[in-house]
Amino acid sequence: MNAQQEGAASRCLSPDDPSPVIVHNSGARAPLVLICDHAGRRIPRRLGDLGLGVADLERHIAWDIGAAGLARGLADLIGAELVLQAYSRLVADCNRDPSSPDVAPEISDGSLIPGNTGLGHAALRSRIEEIHQPYHAAIAAALDGRQAAATLVSIHSFTPEMGGLARPWHVGVLHAHDSAVSDRMLRALAGEVDLVVGDNQPYAMDGVDYTIPRHAKGRALDYLELEVRQDLIQDEAGQALMASRLAPLIAAACVA
Repeated sequence: MNAQQEGAASRCLSPDDPSPVIVHNSGARAPLVLICDHAGRRIPRRLGDLGLGVADLERHIAWDIGAAGLARGLADLIGAELVLQAYSRLVADCNRDPSSPDVAPEISDGSLIPGNTGLGHAALRSRIEEIHQPYHAAIAAALDGRQAAATLVSIHSFTPEMGGLARPWHVGVLHAHDSAVSDRMLRALAGEVDLVVGDNQPYAMDGVDYTIPRHAKGRALDYLELEVRQDLIQDEAGQALMASRLAPLIAAACVA
């Protein structure tokens, strides 16, 4: 096998696979850019089903359930540009450093991922080059294309239960104690008396996060990372309702 054949054999995406990046409301001028690291659950044709059954591919381990619909609703209500990642986080987790083992995990929430077991260097590199890098290049392009600094707003969702424990929070704000926008959003959410709000819950922003540190902190931009519980946004009605509640709060926090 020559070098050209070896390169083709190690590729992740086929010519008929869709782009890893979806840009919604391209060029919108709101003073923020929305992103969704775990929007999709596609798997490249060449990777089959990663050795997983349908049930696992529909679980939270494969994607952030409801996050894409919520993010689109927010983008439309605010008039903001949105960058989404189309492939499953099990193929390439775009909120992980490409050098981290978690970028293509062998186990996720108790499920073995056979298609990621013993992944060779060339196979892993192809996922990074064809999925991870284009997504981050699209975020950089969205920020580069703006005349004024923008707040970077990252939308995620979390499972209502983890490790046998129920999670009481409806919405969480993740931050590293260095974000005025996050502080304003926490104060605004405190006024939503029917919502249980997590301050760095159910996760905290730490060394595991990759997207916000790379693009916001790397440019000295403020940021907002939101986690919304999946049972609240698992269908279009829930996504629309949550978007209508959060959009004015996000917009106000980002321009105050």
